[in-house]
Amino acid sequence: MKKVYYLKTCSTCVRILKNLNLSEDFILQDIKTEPITKSQLEAMKDLAGSYESLFSKRAQLYKTKGLKAIDLKESDYKAYILEHYTFLSRPVIIIENAIYIGNSKATIESVKASLSK
Repeated sequence: MKKVYYLKTCSTCVRILKNLNLSEDFILQDIKTEPITKSQLEAMKDLAGSYESLFSKRAQLYKTKGLKAIDLKESDYKAYILEHYTFLSRPVIIIENAIYIGNSKATIESVKASLSK
């Protein structure tokens, strides 16, 4: 499977997708208009190893809800990601059995390397 979970209104996600120039066999899912399902999130967690690795601590809601002061557990991360799309670190790119999370330069370079194989 080749899939990208992203936010169409996020300029960083749009720039990354444009830069990657993905082939047509990628499925793009705008998580704002088509929220991720519990089974999709569980599949991402299986590839990533934890819900925490999928969770964005840079989200505005993370700060406004005061979550930094709380000791979050895996079940909390899962619940928050399912509650609101902003808690998913974006973009999440899945290429077969590999997952790439976030927009760091190293992550995007790893995606590029995987695409060039």
